[in-house]
Amino acid sequence: MNDSSWGAPQSGHSVGEWRPAPDQGAVPAGPAYGEHEVEQTRPMPIVPDSGRDAEDGGRDQHSRADHDRGATRPSGPLFRDEMPQEPMPAPPPPEKKKAGRDLRSAIGVGVGLGVVVVASLFIWKAAFVIVIAVAVVVGLWELTSRLAERKGIKAPLVPLAVGGAAMVVAGYARGAEGAWIAMALTALAVLVWRMTESPDGYLRDVTAGVFAAFYVPFLATFVALLLAADDGPWRVLTFLVLTVVSDTGAYAIGWRFGKHKLAPRISPGKTREGLFGAVSFAMVAGALCMRFLIDDGQWWQGLLLGLAVAASATLGDLGESMIKRDLGIKDMGTLLPGHGGIMDRLDSLLPTAPVVWLLLVLFVGS
Repeated sequence: MNDSSWGAPQSGHSVGEWRPAPDQGAVPAGPAYGEHEVEQTRPMPIVPDSGRDAEDGGRDQHSRADHDRGATRPSGPLFRDEMPQEPMPAPPPPEKKKAGRDLRSAIGVGVGLGVVVVASLFIWKAAFVIVIAVAVVVGLWELTSRLAERKGIKAPLVPLAVGGAAMVVAGYARGAEGAWIAMALTALAVLVWRMTESPDGYLRDVTAGVFAAFYVPFLATFVALLLAADDGPWRVLTFLVLTVVSDTGAYAIGWRFGKHKLAPRISPGKTREGLFGAVSFAMVAGALCMRFLIDDGQWWQGLLLGLAVAASATLGDLGESMIKRDLGIKDMGTLLPGHGGIMDRLDSLLPTAPVVWLLLVLFVGS
């Protein structure tokens, strides 16, 4: 430290000379004095040499005083109770397990569709054929629209819609033979219709068109075949009840108890517990339907029918989930609040229709 910080020298003494106190003897300066003599010395007072130094000294005294006060009161990590503590945030309450859809909207739409279906079934059969045809056309529109939006695949909608509606009517009026003929003519119409555009992507577009014709209207034709029987309305009602009960059982049991994934790469929400719920609910419903709704039906036939319906409905649901995952979408449409689109409701119905038709023909005839 510079000497100036120690104040100006006294008169009659040279800079750096130290003058002993009056009550002390002469002490030789320099490094020759002993360590015991050093203990008898006292520090020189700090005298500021200017106004600025005085101001600095005053600030130093205040800071030193603050430091001394702080020194008498230790703080830091070893004395955490002396530091202001922020209140610990309360842990968030555990989230309740939520369902994957709006139940109020889903139930309301489901009840509305059920009223339309039952009224058309038991009032006038032809009205229900119209309901099937409308559902087929809307489903084809949703499917072809998503293919065009997500993959650039332009499956021709006009021949698909016309051929799909004709397929349903032909199946009801002429049976399976009429359905097959209408399917072949629809595929031919798709091939010809696409020829009016550029050949780029022709094979891709017509392949998607033939797939759409088989997937939506042809499978839906088996519902018309069920309706064509003498007890057709009751067969269709059995088909609808079993499919809905299977989906409901899978949804309820899977949501409440589901832990083990069924097909995580295809549909992460489906569980093995949900599949067990679908099978259990469908088998019970099948036994009741075959006993009370189908003429000459047996309860054990209903058990087999319910098992088959649960399997086909689950596979149909997984099949459409595979399509939607490939397209990168959650739902095929937004037409039905709480359900998605028409195709999101037809996914389990379409592959189940031929299974129910075939088993009922084997059990009780056509």
